[in-house]
Amino acid sequence: MRKTTNLITGIGGFVASHLADYLLEQGEVVYGTCRWIEDQSRINHLKANPNFHLVPMDLNDLSSCIKAIEEVVPDYIFHLAAQSYVNDSFRYPEETLRTNIIGTYNLLEAVRLLRDSQISQLNSDEGYDWDPVIHVCSSSEVYGIVKSEELPIKESQPFRPANPYGVSKVGEDMLALMYWQNFGIKTIRTRMFTHTGPRRTMMSAESHFAKQIAKIEKGLQEPIVYHGNLNSLRTWADVRDAVKAYYLLVHKCPPGEVYNIGGNTQKTVGEMLDYLISLSSAKDKIIKKMDPVLLRPNDVTLQVPDSSKFMNETGWKPEIPFEKTMEDLLNWWREYVGR
Repeated sequence: MRKTTNLITGIGGFVASHLADYLLEQGEVVYGTCRWIEDQSRINHLKANPNFHLVPMDLNDLSSCIKAIEEVVPDYIFHLAAQSYVNDSFRYPEETLRTNIIGTYNLLEAVRLLRDSQISQLNSDEGYDWDPVIHVCSSSEVYGIVKSEELPIKESQPFRPANPYGVSKVGEDMLALMYWQNFGIKTIRTRMFTHTGPRRTMMSAESHFAKQIAKIEKGLQEPIVYHGNLNSLRTWADVRDAVKAYYLLVHKCPPGEVYNIGGNTQKTVGEMLDYLISLSSAKDKIIKKMDPVLLRPNDVTLQVPDSSKFMNETGWKPEIPFEKTMEDLLNWWREYVGR
């Protein structure tokens, strides 16, 4: 009997690597898309698993998407690939928009073309029509600047994206909805709020702080932690809880829907930094210093979701506490720096 087959775009990424771990633990088959230039260090531990496979694909090339999907014939597609660094989206807005909007279009259009032409003889032979469920990973950044009286943020909250990344995610989000409404492509959207954990190298606030603390402990940096805005209020979720949510999403939620997902611990960025410092052997020496370079032109300061819609439909809830998430993140950086 054919095992459930999953395709994860951007397999070398932080969340994608954890999702692959979880799917393989369920005994399912995982194909991950990659480009020749990408870092694969997060998935090296998976390459000996017979249920794990790499498939070349470039989201910016429609023919590449068609070839990859035709080769895999996935039951579920988790579209996680993106230019996802907010600061870089200001430096490279065109690349951000192209990858996240046109790349998503190419993926969805490839699925539509293959499904409608019924090219996959494999599925016809097995007695069913190929019609995959597609998780399109949008972002809480689509909401942008939110007023305090609008908290917690519901899925009906107006879009006010505050950076090119947020704009690109609005486009991706709406493309997924349009492909469901017009073509019946089974897309389900998530707007995930702040999530982190081991393997996060993108310089989000908590990862940037953990890296600096690890370097200070090893004598590779003076005992100063540089920071930007410390007043932003967020909920914090663990990546390992996030990927369980994504698994439940494609198995329990109806196509065409959108869900906020986030943690249940609220802290400011400053409170999070203070907790990370408290875990350090150098805590008595560390000084905090604001670096203007780390301030965004327009910062999103209130990121508190209402996740009740998703929790009610799936039974999911965050299980890993904030303290363990931060400890595991810092420990990962302690091993990673100086390699």
